Amino acid sequence: MAVQEKPIRALLGDLIEGVNRLVRQEIRLAQVESSEKLSEVLSGIAGIAAGLLVALVALLVLVQALVVALAEHTALTPALAALVVGVVLALIAFVLVYMGQKALRARNLALPRTVSALQDDKDMVMERTR
Repeated sequence: MAVQEKPIRALLGDLIEGVNRLVRQEIRLAQVESSEKLSEVLSGIAGIAAGLLVALVALLVLVQALVVALAEHTALTPALAALVVGVVLALIAFVLVYMGQKALRARNLALPRTVSALQDDKDMVMERTR
């Protein structure tokens, strides 16, 4: 029984078709994974915004009471009491924003499945072309 061999042109055509199909599948995977990561980013941003809004509302009420209390019960003038309270609140706000940014770092947004699949595909293509 004779073994049927494909001409090189047909083999190259099959290889190009396979690589094209593989690239399209990888693009679809990247789109799906990117969409998932976008949801995480939006969730993180919404959490930061909600936290900052609630903090702002609460602080507006409490700050005035604190400034009045400091001015009345210490030697601080109302302006100096307001300055002290403002600096402390600015530090607290900085910490909250920093924690939100930490959740949005690039390593948290990486596409590990896509990178792994592309590496596997590259290895497979390199192996088959040897």
